[in-house]
Amino acid sequence: MPRTKPTRQPNGTSSVYYGKDGYWHGRVTVGTKDDGTPDRRHIMRKDEGEVRDKVRELENQRNSGEIRKAGAKRWRVREWLTHWVENIAAPNVRYKTLEGYRTAVYKHVIPALGQRWMDQTEAEHFEKLYAKMRRSGDFKPGTVHQVHRTARTAWREARKRKVIRENPFDLVKAPRLEEDEVEPFEPEEIQALMTAALVRRNGVRFILALALGTRKGESLGFRWSRLNTTTKVLRVSKQRQRQTYEHGCPDPTACIATRHKTKSCPVTCTKHKKCPPPCPVGCVKHARYCPERIGGVLEVDVKSSKGRRGIRLPDQLFELIVSHKEAQDKEREAAGDLWHGGDWMFTQPNGKPLDPRADHDEWKRLLADAKVRDARLHDARHTAATVLLLLGVPQRAVMDFMGWSNTKVAERYMHVTAAMRDDIAHRLSGFLWTRE
Repeated sequence: MPRTKPTRQPNGTSSVYYGKDGYWHGRVTVGTKDDGTPDRRHIMRKDEGEVRDKVRELENQRNSGEIRKAGAKRWRVREWLTHWVENIAAPNVRYKTLEGYRTAVYKHVIPALGQRWMDQTEAEHFEKLYAKMRRSGDFKPGTVHQVHRTARTAWREARKRKVIRENPFDLVKAPRLEEDEVEPFEPEEIQALMTAALVRRNGVRFILALALGTRKGESLGFRWSRLNTTTKVLRVSKQRQRQTYEHGCPDPTACIATRHKTKSCPVTCTKHKKCPPPCPVGCVKHARYCPERIGGVLEVDVKSSKGRRGIRLPDQLFELIVSHKEAQDKEREAAGDLWHGGDWMFTQPNGKPLDPRADHDEWKRLLADAKVRDARLHDARHTAATVLLLLGVPQRAVMDFMGWSNTKVAERYMHVTAAMRDDIAHRLSGFLWTRE
């Protein structure tokens, strides 16, 4: 006959017994509740072996500190990811990082896995998601990898906070990411770009990118007050960054700002900023026209602490910047009261800072005028790093100059150019096929 009553054992000891109700029962003390009373878990099964297995499992969780507290919430994927991105990540990461997190969470992971329980997600669920994204042909490998990195970060946080006992990302295979090989500009291309830049307004802005490798946002964010004309050191501490417009008013649904369908809306609006309701074609509220909007192109801190740096300008570049300052002073004098003060190094004709989109278009025109192959403006940064490699500058000094935080970044930016390959070939020829 099975034992029907538990015998007296020391406090906190687990017990297994057969009840009068025809079930086997197990009781395990796993800790204390918030009110200080013992947290004793109860298991009930028809089979004794199942009860004993569950008791041992609870004991192991208790001993390893992985037991879920009494009354702890069981999270679905959509609930946890929303909580993580808005309440945990948002206050602690930069705008661009958060923007990437939100895209991965709301456009990819939640639609695919949102209804699953967090503690029931497995490595295969993510690997199938990555494969589906690749097969669709709608997403670049970098997008798929961003989804992987975001989900991995969210699940690691869930593991730390004991939302889950096991992290599936201990097993998940990251999607393969093959970055496009960047071809830095060759010396003759650099010369052609510099020559074309010197005859255009704000052209020295692009010479800065080619010579110093400053990022786009950093270059547009330079102010004259950050240039020491005695030491010829230019301080990099801020950057200009475009952020999505958001409503700043307390109730966006009641905001007067609207965007209407200009071709079909019968209501005449001034610059399409106000459309008196009701509109028969469905005008929508748009944060861009909110009187208290936030966002747009803002001045923010540079990417990292390593990004805050001082760059000693080459003498020739310093002279070009001084000449640029003289030309800007003449523009300010001609503009008079229409000039917008702000101490910006590179401005529009009225003194306002350059818009990032206009700066991009100007770069494309510069490439065409210089008859240089099409390339990203960021490739100028790769070029500057490669030139430092060519000059034999020590890697630690290069990292400080470029504002990098680790050597892996340096490896991505420093390339072997065609000129360097030719030099290697000539050296081999001279060594292996030396004439008698």
